[in-house]
Amino acid sequence: MFNPKEVKDQIIHWIIDYFKDNGSPETKAVIGISGGKDSAIVAALCKEALGQDRILGVLMPQGEQPDIDIAYELCGTLNIPYVELNIKAPVQALYDEMLKTGVELNNVAIFNTPARIRMATLYAVSGIVGGRVANTCNLSEDWVGYATKFGDSAGDFGPLSDLTVTEVKAVGRELSLASRFIDKTPIDGLCGKTDEDNLGFTYTVLDKYIRENICEDEEVKERIDRLHEMNLHKVNPMPAFKLNQ
Repeated sequence: MFNPKEVKDQIIHWIIDYFKDNGSPETKAVIGISGGKDSAIVAALCKEALGQDRILGVLMPQGEQPDIDIAYELCGTLNIPYVELNIKAPVQALYDEMLKTGVELNNVAIFNTPARIRMATLYAVSGIVGGRVANTCNLSEDWVGYATKFGDSAGDFGPLSDLTVTEVKAVGRELSLASRFIDKTPIDGLCGKTDEDNLGFTYTVLDKYIRENICEDEEVKERIDRLHEMNLHKVNPMPAFKLNQ
């Protein structure tokens, strides 16, 4: 039985231990604050583990972000410092350079490039402040590949990587975060659709299948299995040739 209080405490101690082993007493957790539940809960966990002075939130809108007020509110509620770096210009500059070569952009490039620019930005900030970049993905997203390889799937430490969406929300409530930070409908910020619209099933259905191996809809089950198999390359270590001498 999942116990959110116990898991919250375990994650906090795990973060403390990680930073003891991977930094100095001043090393900061650098967190991309999107306005969604995962970054909110990671920020709250890191604040509990490290204190507000060792957290740096990074807001990275691409032009105008309709829900950025939630990101501002979260940083204010947690009283953590943050910087805002708009990625619209660098993303567009890269697109423009590609178009000059005659390369035709497609949805794969358009949807994944901003996520990779954001991760490059987080690591640039982390290098400046001597920090460690938080990965904010959860098990449900990783299970079906709903993350960009070398984009939001990257990071130095992942507090939520073994928790389903249902479990992440339960931990968020244990942290006393307001519902608007936990239950906000997740959207990709690119095509205007929700995560669940893009996936073709709900996180509730997915989480039940992950934890209980139960899915009443055979078509959905097959889709989940197919997505899981197709996207294992995003979470598995990179295959590397070994010299045989």
